[in-house]
Amino acid sequence: MSVNLPRLSAACLALLALYAVYQLVTPVVHADMASTSRPDNHGNVRVLNAKQGQVLYVTLSLPGNPLSVVGHFHNRRIPFFGTGEEGQFAALLGIDMADEPNTLGLKAEVSYADSMRQRVIAVSVAPEVFREQRMTLPKDKVEPDAASLERIAMEREKVQAVFAAFTPKRLWSEPFLVPVEGTITGAFGSKRILNGQSRNQHNGEDIAAALGTPVKATNDGIVKMVDDHFFSGKGVILDHGLGLYTMYFHLDTTAVKEGDHVERGQVIGTVGKSGRATGPHLHWGAWLNGSRVNPFSLTTLPLEKARH
Repeated sequence: MSVNLPRLSAACLALLALYAVYQLVTPVVHADMASTSRPDNHGNVRVLNAKQGQVLYVTLSLPGNPLSVVGHFHNRRIPFFGTGEEGQFAALLGIDMADEPNTLGLKAEVSYADSMRQRVIAVSVAPEVFREQRMTLPKDKVEPDAASLERIAMEREKVQAVFAAFTPKRLWSEPFLVPVEGTITGAFGSKRILNGQSRNQHNGEDIAAALGTPVKATNDGIVKMVDDHFFSGKGVILDHGLGLYTMYFHLDTTAVKEGDHVERGQVIGTVGKSGRATGPHLHWGAWLNGSRVNPFSLTTLPLEKARH
């Protein structure tokens, strides 16, 4: 069930703060993204501060024996999972790179055998400073012909179908790793100007590496797509469960097939320059319950608390 949450007044924020006295919320950020939280006298966070494109690790300490916890934020469903500690549930909350700066509520619905309760967490989203990136590419890669546009539309539908599916089980337990060693050349969220024309924000990170460098799975998951697309070239999409997907594009070769179960660190392909690419590099992206997030923020999550 989706819940539409309106802009919050000062009175609403005060009410959220009272709710939050009873919950533990831990923000996690990429190294260059500043984030702070304001604790109350009990050490609990009353307002969770975030930036566009950030992933937050949120925990709730709940009384009794809840059967399940499901959150809603920005019309997006946020599944919680048990951490292994009694009464504690956690979730990965993604802040989309285009979410408007605002303070909204993450509403968690807690189901018990005989009742349902709610917890509300105030999340204050601040703007991130995204850089501008100018590139010169072959004209046919920036202005596709009619046949290419039809192909692009079909490929987009395939990817959207992958993201529309939902695996209700968390498939990972170990920390996330960076899939390839190299130089970061394309910043997440950068505003791209291609051949003088403004294009969509860059929804991943580009890591330059030598042609043929092994690309590893950032964590355990299931291969949901192996394909060769107009823009992204040869690519692999992994499903890590609970609405989290990672993408590996512009590959030279792929080493897995759809339906394969892969382990963290397993080689899934090699660095290439297929699709719309100016040189060998990996485009690494992450999609979290409808949010386009910086994949590097996954690597800083405190997942020692998130064991099966």
